[in-house]
Amino acid sequence: CTSCKCVLANEEVVEGVCERCGSEVIRKEKSQWMLAITKYAQRLIDDLDDLDYIERVKIQQKNWIGRSTGAEVTFKTTAGDDIVVYTTRPDTLFGATYMVLSPEHEYVTKWQDMIENADEVNAYVAEAAKKSDFERSELNKEKTGVEIKGIKGINPVNGKQIPIFISDYVLVTYGTGAIMAVPAHDDRDWEFAKKFGCEIIEVVEGGDIEKEAFTLKDDTGIMVNSEFLNGLTVKEAIPVMKKWLVENGIGTEKVNYKLRDWVFSRQRYWGEPIPLVNCPKCGWVPLPEDQLPLVLPQVESYEPTDDGESPLSKMTDWVNTTCPCCGGPAKRETDTMPQW
Repeated sequence: CTSCKCVLANEEVVEGVCERCGSEVIRKEKSQWMLAITKYAQRLIDDLDDLDYIERVKIQQKNWIGRSTGAEVTFKTTAGDDIVVYTTRPDTLFGATYMVLSPEHEYVTKWQDMIENADEVNAYVAEAAKKSDFERSELNKEKTGVEIKGIKGINPVNGKQIPIFISDYVLVTYGTGAIMAVPAHDDRDWEFAKKFGCEIIEVVEGGDIEKEAFTLKDDTGIMVNSEFLNGLTVKEAIPVMKKWLVENGIGTEKVNYKLRDWVFSRQRYWGEPIPLVNCPKCGWVPLPEDQLPLVLPQVESYEPTDDGESPLSKMTDWVNTTCPCCGGPAKRETDTMPQW
């Protein structure tokens, strides 16, 4: 929040402003300490079997972790860079007619000199930065986006050049921050394609794709317009396409989780100090046990800073210290732990 000068959770951002004071919210990139909970995602699912929770709660937990199986597929681009996307439906690759990047995707910055409409793209990025992830993910919200003109993606199964857009419904924190869009068989992609005039190619038989996306939920649909997959059911086509992707060096099988690593840093004074120091020679070094617990300095004021850093960053007498390994000059971590 530009007024409160503090970090907000997604729940605290409403229509691009802080729910407390109504001031504009902006999104900043920042290096922070995380708990690598995603490394334990499958174990978290498996061990639910050993708990006596009611079944409804177990289902909620599994949905929150969000395990899915699919493939990571590499799309080349006319810019020379590869875009990797994760999809649970590699069988629909012949129907991928455009791509969408998150506004925060690294290529949006890297391609600045090649993007013909850079001003339009950058303006959209700035607007997206004001929205929470919840607002951006709402299924019923109007689809917005901007085509990245001057650069195309290349569909790896047929070699066709396809447009690349940025849109705020794609989150940089989920998957690879990029998607392939199959508008004939996804409601959100269909709405986007209709709005921006993208091609819609049916690859699973059934429905009327001119009126709406055909999103058959079972795997008995028959593949069409898909060359070597034609005539197969969806269930049969998925492993065939995965095998083809691997054999051709275009993709790999992948298990993905919606669960994200837990941000363990807070940019505020009140909180347990993180007992790490950064040494130019040794890197990040934990404090030895005989220097624990690390105690916060006594201060008269701990107002938030203008640059988004922790108030501790301004307390140089406390920040500047020595490295436990080499004895050289080092600086303490100035973020604090969350109070959970």
